Amino acid sequence: MIVVSTEIPAPRERVWADVARLESHAEWMADAHAIEFRSPQREGTGTVMDVETRVGPLRTHDLIEVVAWEPPERMAVRHTGLFTGSGEFVLEAAGAAATRFTWREEIRFPWYFGGPLGAWAAAPILRRIWKGNLRRLADRFG
Repeated sequence: MIVVSTEIPAPRERVWADVARLESHAEWMADAHAIEFRSPQREGTGTVMDVETRVGPLRTHDLIEVVAWEPPERMAVRHTGLFTGSGEFVLEAAGAAATRFTWREEIRFPWYFGGPLGAWAAAPILRRIWKGNLRRLADRFG
């Protein structure tokens, strides 16, 4: 499990309004190159997206389904495809004008990418990428 978090200088409801626009994630996630919706809906439980993911030379498409949608507190997804697993964003009030944003991911690698050993080896790289993603998200709030 990889966990990264940051404090964002905006109230939780405002941060939620931004991250609830799922199509905007490619704007602040360096590893999410493009997002294409596979479901008619664009938010909420049951939304399905094909996310073109790029990490270094690796290019893949992740099929991601939103499995929990609890405004303005929590959003969770399930990853299927080459890499499988689950992830969630948790937003907690950090005073009247700030939000503690926590991102948890558990990604399982296929055997030909080293399985659990590959996931362990990739964790520091993914943690660094996702910390950068959170910095870019926080920067959106100035």
